[in-house]
Amino acid sequence: MRTIEADYLVVGAGAMGLAFTDTLVAETDATVVVVDRNDQPGGHWTAAYPFVRLHQPSAYYGVNSRSLGSDTIDHSGLNAGYYELASGAEVCAYFDAVMRQHLLPTGRVTYLPMSEYLGDGRVRTLGGEEIEVTARRVVTTHVEIIVPSMRGPSYDVAAGVECMPPNALPRLREARGRYVIVGAGKTAMDACLWLLRHGVAPGRLTWIKPRDSWLLDRAAIQPGSQFARGVLRDFSNQLNAVLEAESLPDLFRILEDKGCLQRIDTSVEPTMYRCAILSKAELEELRRISDVVRMGHVQSIEPGRITLEGGTLDTDGSALYIDCSADGFARIAPTTVFTDERIALQAVRTCQPAFSAAVIGHVEATYPDNETKNAYCNPVPYPSDPIDWLRMMLAFNKNQLQWFTDPDMMAWVDASRLNVLHHVSAGVSERAREKIISVLNSNMPVINDKLEKLLAQGGYPES
Repeated sequence: MRTIEADYLVVGAGAMGLAFTDTLVAETDATVVVVDRNDQPGGHWTAAYPFVRLHQPSAYYGVNSRSLGSDTIDHSGLNAGYYELASGAEVCAYFDAVMRQHLLPTGRVTYLPMSEYLGDGRVRTLGGEEIEVTARRVVTTHVEIIVPSMRGPSYDVAAGVECMPPNALPRLREARGRYVIVGAGKTAMDACLWLLRHGVAPGRLTWIKPRDSWLLDRAAIQPGSQFARGVLRDFSNQLNAVLEAESLPDLFRILEDKGCLQRIDTSVEPTMYRCAILSKAELEELRRISDVVRMGHVQSIEPGRITLEGGTLDTDGSALYIDCSADGFARIAPTTVFTDERIALQAVRTCQPAFSAAVIGHVEATYPDNETKNAYCNPVPYPSDPIDWLRMMLAFNKNQLQWFTDPDMMAWVDASRLNVLHHVSAGVSERAREKIISVLNSNMPVINDKLEKLLAQGGYPES
């Protein structure tokens, strides 16, 4: 058995694994083995549907040391007026370049693609070779991402029913009279928008939505000096909404009124929140779909009939079903980030997994013991229900208060291109930036107390 010695064994070459490795290699002289089951870096991006794009601007996605995209604003399409969103192909090419042009040339990174991590430092390659990696710490991604192409439908599909993942849509060559989109998340939204963009009339779409979702507005997370005031206003509005709210339903009403959250159908109370981001133009397009089925999850499909949790639905027997029901980010309970032999990569800032992994890499490189490191990196739970908006904010606020106590940490956070607020602070004066931090630092304990009171009340529907 071949043996490789390294300081770290990183399991997975997805966005979080590479963001961590990139920061660690940049800030230490550590050696790293990266093992991945895929043929190329990129994690779930390598299995995503061809028309997928980032939800967020390319400007703050990827790894710290290498920019993604050309830092330009789109002038056409549903993202017009906002910073570019990298396509799935661009993201895969980017991560491949990160590995081959940046990490491997250091001579301190060993990359083992098409290999399975067996545990206890053992790796098996596609060719059957077993490799023992002796490492001080094993780094795993404590996040499970499942996209439709990774598994079949979670419901029964009878013979004679045409059901496909969104990956197959660009290969269609004949129009269908009826398209049925199964799923309520961002993948389903993307599938609906793709069909509408290619001339399918909204009247030919049936959208099965087990839950409606609260959504973020892409206008509020833009980089660039011209957007700085708007981004800061949105952030301030979120904090003020917490202070003003008397209950959880009241909070979400205020967040919507202030433009911090939006929903496709304003007559339906959302019971889902997954950090999905839409532009106002995308939102208006999706509102054109009127045949929306809210009868719970699909249980089975047979020619001409769909059985759901809430009953049955007759449909066109020749309909094409697009399965978008994969869970995306699966619900996994947060765990301690740093232990003696393991680092569990997970969110430490709301809705920013790549930045979170880079933070963990920096903290690992900088601070001396697990107790200190964990104080800087309390896990932020990935959301599913609306109430998780509060849980995420509370957890991140506690991390942020810890960062505020350390000027060196704040300097690193400010300089990180993966941090949304880095792009905002670049658009305001140093004096204004210091004032913002001072106000946040003084108000955060009050805001956290209010968040805990609202969470204790309950009273908002959960799935």
